Amino acid sequence: MSNLRLGVEVVSAHSLMPKDGQGSANAFVELQFDGQKFRTTTKEKDLNPFWNESFYFNISDPDNLSNLHLEASVYNILKTTNSKSFLGKVRLTGTSFVPYSDAAVLHYPLEKRGIFSRVKGELGLKVFLTNDPSIRSSSPPLSTESSVFSGSQAAQTRGPVEQVQNMVQNLVQAAFSNDKDKAEARHTFHHLPNTAVSQQQHSSAPVSQEPGRFGADQMRAEPQGPRVMRMFSGSGSQPIDYQLKETSPILGGGQVVGGRVIRADKPASTYDLVEKMHYLFVRVVKARDLPTMDVTGSLDPFVEVKVGNYKGITKHFAKTRTPEWNEVFAFAGDRIQSSFLEVVVKDKDMLKDDLVGFVRFDLSDVPTRVPPDSPLAPEWYRIENSKGERKFGELMLAVWYGTQADEAFPDAWHSDAASHPDSSAAGSSHIRSKVYHSPRLWYLRVSVLGAQDLVIHDKNRFPDVYVKVQVGNQILKTKATQARSLNAVWNEDLIFVVAEPFEDHLMMSVEDRVGPNKDETIGRAVIPLNAIEKRAEFRHDDRVDRSRWFHLERAPVLDADQTKKDKKDKFASRLCLCLFLEGGYHVHDESTHYSSDLRPSLKQLWVRTPTIGVLELGILNADGLPPVKSRDQKLTSDTYCVAKYGQKWVRTRTIMNSLSPKYNEQYTWEVYDPATVITIGVFDNSQVGDSPGNRDTKIGKVRIRISTLETGRVYTHNYPLLVVHPSGVKKMGELHLAIRFSCTSLLNTMLIYTRPLLPKMHYIKPFSIMQQDVLRHQAVNIVAARLSRSEPPLRKEVVEYMSDIDSHLWSMRRSKANFFRLMSVFSGLIAVGKWFGEVCLWKNPITTGLVHVLFVMLVWLWNYRFRARYPPHMNTKISYADNVHPDELDEEFDTFPTSRSSELVRMRYDRLRSVAGRIQTVVGDIASQGERLQHLLSWRDPRATAIFLVFCLFVALFLYITPFQVLVLVTGLFLMRHPRFRGRLPSAPINFFRRLPAKTDSML
Repeated sequence: MSNLRLGVEVVSAHSLMPKDGQGSANAFVELQFDGQKFRTTTKEKDLNPFWNESFYFNISDPDNLSNLHLEASVYNILKTTNSKSFLGKVRLTGTSFVPYSDAAVLHYPLEKRGIFSRVKGELGLKVFLTNDPSIRSSSPPLSTESSVFSGSQAAQTRGPVEQVQNMVQNLVQAAFSNDKDKAEARHTFHHLPNTAVSQQQHSSAPVSQEPGRFGADQMRAEPQGPRVMRMFSGSGSQPIDYQLKETSPILGGGQVVGGRVIRADKPASTYDLVEKMHYLFVRVVKARDLPTMDVTGSLDPFVEVKVGNYKGITKHFAKTRTPEWNEVFAFAGDRIQSSFLEVVVKDKDMLKDDLVGFVRFDLSDVPTRVPPDSPLAPEWYRIENSKGERKFGELMLAVWYGTQADEAFPDAWHSDAASHPDSSAAGSSHIRSKVYHSPRLWYLRVSVLGAQDLVIHDKNRFPDVYVKVQVGNQILKTKATQARSLNAVWNEDLIFVVAEPFEDHLMMSVEDRVGPNKDETIGRAVIPLNAIEKRAEFRHDDRVDRSRWFHLERAPVLDADQTKKDKKDKFASRLCLCLFLEGGYHVHDESTHYSSDLRPSLKQLWVRTPTIGVLELGILNADGLPPVKSRDQKLTSDTYCVAKYGQKWVRTRTIMNSLSPKYNEQYTWEVYDPATVITIGVFDNSQVGDSPGNRDTKIGKVRIRISTLETGRVYTHNYPLLVVHPSGVKKMGELHLAIRFSCTSLLNTMLIYTRPLLPKMHYIKPFSIMQQDVLRHQAVNIVAARLSRSEPPLRKEVVEYMSDIDSHLWSMRRSKANFFRLMSVFSGLIAVGKWFGEVCLWKNPITTGLVHVLFVMLVWLWNYRFRARYPPHMNTKISYADNVHPDELDEEFDTFPTSRSSELVRMRYDRLRSVAGRIQTVVGDIASQGERLQHLLSWRDPRATAIFLVFCLFVALFLYITPFQVLVLVTGLFLMRHPRFRGRLPSAPINFFRRLPAKTDSML
């Protein structure tokens, strides 16, 4: 019998409908799930009741969990008639249930039971799954005709219920601390709880690529030459060498012509977006009964795998005759120049390695394995010594031909690494292809409310105190306040970025500023991040209801007498805090213009953003890359590619000694929002070769917006790698990519355009611009630190370059680019201004005369009565002279050239760069809005343009059949509607407009 159970914590309800005839209600909650029913206690005369009661349901069939529903109904009990009236219900599907570690309290709006039901308010629930066998289901279960608990019975049972609840929560947290790691290992990148959806996505992708009217004989045609493409119809002209080039490669699924795949006679493989590459795989498992070679009778065996001029080496084991390697070697089929394969066992020695024996294979007899066939079973082979005898020793091997679709390909040693100084499989860890998963980030909100009973050393002064809060490397401080009654009040919010698993602690200290640059610590407190509550929504009463007092520990002192005195005196200072892990925000770890994931931190809210499609990327090859290093008196590069989309990072294998590497690796992501961007970067690996430990050199990167891709079309292009150097813009080569977006739900894709771009909390409780920049910088540092601890590590400079960590810094080039973007947006208004200049010059007298008549009618007659009565005078307000800083005045009256010190000039220059950076950002944002307006009809985003044209059609029909007076009346009433009928989130047209593409994707 399964131990899986569903836990439901009924927390509270808010703003219920009064039903007792006296403006209140006696509310209780009834829970139904899988044929079981439970009920909370009754809260009398309360429209905002709090229960904090937990219940556990048995799950009869865990495989059928996605088809089960949890229904929570709120009722009002009438004691006079012993009947109940309906107040609302909440219905949750089984696909929204998450483990306890990912669960948080969510406030669900109450739904009606029928058309004539009067319902309002919301219900706070915490729903989670647990498989702890020590937790029993709630008992006794309520029957349909269950009696009503009275208030006295509820009061009697409340104490034991709270004790059981605390014990159960501790057990669930301990049980799920290990289960979560196992679940993430099994489902690293699949976030949908319903596996049927992902199966439909993968099965529908090849169906959408069926050819229409192409024959297989066209596959034999020569590949067409690259065709130059323009990324934007209105973009400025640039050299042809810098433009996008469309290609027609022959991939695993067939030849790509104009975005369509011409199928070959043979069936397509799962790797249909890359060229099929054949490899010879050799798996060296273990050996037994090896003969001894040294005088001492010991043996240090290792294996050499040789095919022609290529040789791979396993690690060696000291003093053993039964070593186990279990290593795989992959030799590129197009580079094999021999008809034999030799697997040689040797004894590691100081001067010269001794031959133990070898096994030889004829490559014409090697079998071919095609996935999804099971892996080839290894066999025992008796080794042959130098005399041709096969007396001692056996080697377990498996040899087969395969492609890059083989499961052994990612972890195998590749023949591309044969030129590496350490060509062993163990030394090739830095050049293997890997998939990484960035940690889930959270915003930690620390609300510092106040402190009581502060104890200071100097009793003759009022303390000037502030609170210093530290999480890892992040340190924030509150403003200093003078506590005249030894009680201080701050009411400040400090925001931090933390990542799962929560390894750091929240450390707080109350500091007393006793003098310039001299602070004394009054007390400290340490809180583990695991103990902080996760919150999905912001509520104004949380500071009152959820605040807690924390006792401060006295800071350690070096004086022994003072230590004895402190032990006698009880230290009673307290600090009032309100702590939350904000799950309703999306933590930005990349530039907002190039975000690849917009989902909130809390997994429970991901159900509201279902997957809309699958993104497939094939990294084919690169050409014309610049040499970065010198090896054997030859300029070369050791390059690899990194692709980032959402929380999933991928890294291809490193191709050694090649300026035109061929990767041919394919990866897949789930897409939740079309207004996202995938980033692909090319880097030179500096961790191998003669100079390990240096920074990996960035070569260039490519950004592709998902909304600009048509559904089902295969885009194969050569993307120029353009990089701005101190000497100017340079082309660092070309990257050949194949990309396809397969839409699995057209309805969800269209509806996503009307939803807000960011989660709701970004609009209800937004952060300032300065906070966003600081928090994004901290988020990138956390992600870089976590990924750098992987094997092979994804280095910090790679993460920072892919995340555009310095995109907010000021640059004269970017400022000019944003200015000219703005000029192109207002080019129509500039043309109108030029036309008006011609009117003023009387180039067309008839037009000028008509404009004069219109001007007199609209300006003179209307504005004459509102003309100014007095002459204008100096205004200190608009001149910003009434609130000016002394340093600004000193800068204004400074001579030219300056006569101030170099430190002061440097400070003013940095301040000028900071202000200019903000202006640059504002100008770029204004230009982006204008470009989005221009791209409404440019078909840059085909789905958005189609939606806009259909909308215009309906608006035209509505305006045709609606009288003008009615239109004005309805518009005025809508604009002046009561705030009760106004939502706090942006409207659907604004959400649609913000999702339109702009030219920011083309900015360097």
